[in-house]
Amino acid sequence: MKRYIKLGVSFIAVLFVLTGCGQQENTIVAGKLNVVTSFYPIYEFAASIGGEDAHVTNLLPTGVEPHEWTPRSKDLINTSKAQLFLYNGAGLEGWVPNFVKGFNKDAVVKPVEVSSGIPLLYANDEEGEPSHSSSKEDQTGDDHHTDPHTWVSPKSALLMIKNIKDSYVAADPLHKANYEARYSGLAQKLRDLDHQFESALSTTVNKEIVVSHQAFGYLCRDYGLTQYAIMGLSPDAEPRAQDIIKLTHTVKDKKIKYIFFEEMVSKNLANTLAGETGVKTLVLSPVEGLTQEQVKNKDNYFTLMQRNLNNLLLALE
Repeated sequence: MKRYIKLGVSFIAVLFVLTGCGQQENTIVAGKLNVVTSFYPIYEFAASIGGEDAHVTNLLPTGVEPHEWTPRSKDLINTSKAQLFLYNGAGLEGWVPNFVKGFNKDAVVKPVEVSSGIPLLYANDEEGEPSHSSSKEDQTGDDHHTDPHTWVSPKSALLMIKNIKDSYVAADPLHKANYEARYSGLAQKLRDLDHQFESALSTTVNKEIVVSHQAFGYLCRDYGLTQYAIMGLSPDAEPRAQDIIKLTHTVKDKKIKYIFFEEMVSKNLANTLAGETGVKTLVLSPVEGLTQEQVKNKDNYFTLMQRNLNNLLLALE
């Protein structure tokens, strides 16, 4: 498998005033904390916490899946002019080390890995096998890779937004009270979402899902589910014929009713497996970005995660 190369009403209003769904023109705004983010979920959280005190721009264009994306020279130049560069880490953006090395010598921008402190999952390359967590010390050889999809669990997202808030306060202490207040509102919204997932998923008899790619490890770990993936950690990994056969048996043996696919990735393999097993398909979003239609509908992390919960409950009933 390839390694990765690549809300109260007030803060919802702030989020969309900042037009933060796709790639923005990285212009520096005087008098504000200038922040650049690597992809959509971090952008949304950063814009919510920053509010009117921060100018937040996102590197990844709307509708682009982040795993294999790489920045342009223009992105490097613009990010060098900011005060903060927020990226997920955990292996998602393999381009970050060289990107940071390329900052101008006089740049003041501080890189911040927002997944820092999250207990990470490690996965192997065996598609069709149930996802499991293990410590880094337990891993041997080159067949294991860090699972970077931390944000898909509200529990992990809570740690991420604290890292973002702390970086804001350190970079711009003058507006600490504002950042703390908006952070508190966002954290409460994530705690409410976490409670919904815990409460709803704890009552389901079935606990196993089949997904397009192995993006839901943190969500499964935190809410007692098991994922079987058609593809590995990278959504462009090609499964072997024996993996599809193994998954076909899994779907039938475990009486799985739905195969989950993602809106930003081709659903051909999910359709193939669904056709082989006589089941239906449903969307389960890894919230890696927004499609143009989702931008038009003013979707965000919370609307997509709520939709995920509804579809999980349908599939697991």
